[in-house]
Order: sequence, then structure tokens, then C-alpha cells
Amino acid sequence: MSENTHVLLRARPDPAVTADLFEPVAVSVPKIGDGEVLIRVIWLSLDPAMRGWIAEAANYSTPVPLGQPMTGFTVGEVVESRHADYPVGTIVQGRQGWRRFAVSDGSDIDRVVDPSVAPISTALSVLGLNGATAYIGLVEVCDPKPGETVVVTTAAGAVGSMVGQIAKVLGCRAVGIAGGPGKTRACLDEFGFDAAIDYKNTEDLGAALDAACPDGVDCFFDNVGAEQFDRVMERINQSARIAICGTIGMPSFPLPTGPRSNRQLLIKRARMQGFLILDHFDRYDAIILRLSAWYRAGHFRYREDITDGIENAAGALVRLLAGGNTGKALVRVGEDS
Repeated sequence: MSENTHVLLRARPDPAVTADLFEPVAVSVPKIGDGEVLIRVIWLSLDPAMRGWIAEAANYSTPVPLGQPMTGFTVGEVVESRHADYPVGTIVQGRQGWRRFAVSDGSDIDRVVDPSVAPISTALSVLGLNGATAYIGLVEVCDPKPGETVVVTTAAGAVGSMVGQIAKVLGCRAVGIAGGPGKTRACLDEFGFDAAIDYKNTEDLGAALDAACPDGVDCFFDNVGAEQFDRVMERINQSARIAICGTIGMPSFPLPTGPRSNRQLLIKRARMQGFLILDHFDRYDAIILRLSAWYRAGHFRYREDITDGIENAAGALVRLLAGGNTGKALVRVGEDS
């Protein structure tokens, strides 16, 4: 069996996330006991939320302890089993973190993945956490109606691109905000948005939004905060719904000045709600089932930004947080079975 590797968190951001905060170390492959399985990690997801996971102050989760393997969502193969629910050869999506091999009693396994539906890497993107996050925020928080205008920030990203595509499935006008001409082209040509705005090369974001949203904004799915949040909020319609998924455009600590209570919420009688997909794991299988039906019907396209080798995960995370990725950021840890 191949040697094992853990990538440990050695220090906190100060304030930037840098690759030297992490250290790959060689360790032995663990033994399993009764009721346990050994998982060979194949794919590791990199997510903007990791910036908050390693910060010193806790937000919605306890910070990753120093000297411990970095937390992360994974897809892997059960290679040894003493657990009746997970025989050898089962593909599972879970939270095994930055390791080549991990022991699990099933508590950190989120679902069994059917490789016949789609490539197993999609269990970390369109048919996984990203797709489910887009679904909860758009379908359940924003509750869009056919003909309404949906605006999403980081629109070319793994979550944002799904928001736009789900909006189109539901009969809405999809408007994306992304950084750079390549990402805005992807929104239009690959993901089917009706309009896309390059905030990095637009002198007047408000005017660009006016042109893209002539009937105002009914639903706003925000991953960024800061100026983009403010410019969209100035254009919301009466009874608009706003889903707060992330604030990657602002520092996590100290607490930023926005998103904040905005007078537009009062004037337009709008509703703004933050949400976490972790609160909806009781319905995770049902959400993935619906997304899978839309996937099979040909509604979804996706990009993957793949880094090979778990020892390169830290550098890939830094690039993700700087906006350098072009699709779902994944690390290929092992051979896809």
C-alpha cells in the first residue's frame, strides 16, 4: 500500500493565508478496528471558506487545531472495511481532510457516490457541496419566480456558476458578476447567463448593473460583500430576497463593516438571510437527487481547476483565495478508480 501523508496546519494567517502555514508529513497508514473503514482519498476540495476555518477566532466552526491535519471535503474509495454499510470498493464523499489515507467510523462520511451518474469528482462540485449550496441559497432562501432577475457574485466560481444555471432552469434572468474577461465569457458561453459584468474592468459597476438588470434585482446571491454588495443592494426591487453565502471580498477579522443592515432592506421590504449548507445535511441526499436529475437532463456545465499531489494543496489554496482558479478547485490526491 502507498505511503500515507498528512498536511498539518502549523500557524495561523497573519493576516494572509500563505503556503508555509501548512506542512506535509509522512505518517504510517492507519489500522482499522471493528466498525471502521480505511479510505483512500482520491479528490480533495479546496474552498474559500477554508480562510475562516484556519483563523484564530471561531466563526461557525471551531478553528482547525495547530499541528493537526487540515480540514477538507473529500471523495475516496474504501480499501479496507470492517463496517457493514461500506464494503471495499465503495466510493464515499466525506470530510477526511488533507490526507492520503484516513480511518472512518462513518460519522464523517456524508454519502455514498454512484460512479455511474457522473465522474466522481463532481461529488465535490455540481453534484456535491457546491451544487447543494447553490440550491439552498437560491431555491429555498431566494425562492425565485419565473421571469425574475437573479444576480450572483463570483459568478464563474463553483457555487456561482451553479446559481446561474439553476436560475435558468427555473425560468429566471441570470446576471453574473465576475473578475476578468475570461470568467465573464465563461458565464455567457459555458454557463448560459443572460448577462455578465467584469467588475475588474468596469469603471461604473452601478451603471453596468442598470444595463444588465433593466427591471431591477429580485434575487441576490452574494459570495463577496464589500462594494459589489452595496451596488447590487441599491438596485433591489420591492420584496427582494438576498442570500448571504460568503464574504470573500472582505477580511474575516476584524469584523468588517458590511454586509450590514442596509436602508434598502427597509424601503424595499426585502429579506436578507445568511445560510450554511452544513445546516441542511438532513436533506442532502434529496437535494443531490434533484440536482442529478437536472444534470442528466443536460442543464449543467462545469469547469475543474485540478492540482496534482496533496503536497501542493497549500499553494493551490493560496491561488484560489487570490482568485486565480478557473473552475472548481480540486486536488487530485490519488488515482481515480
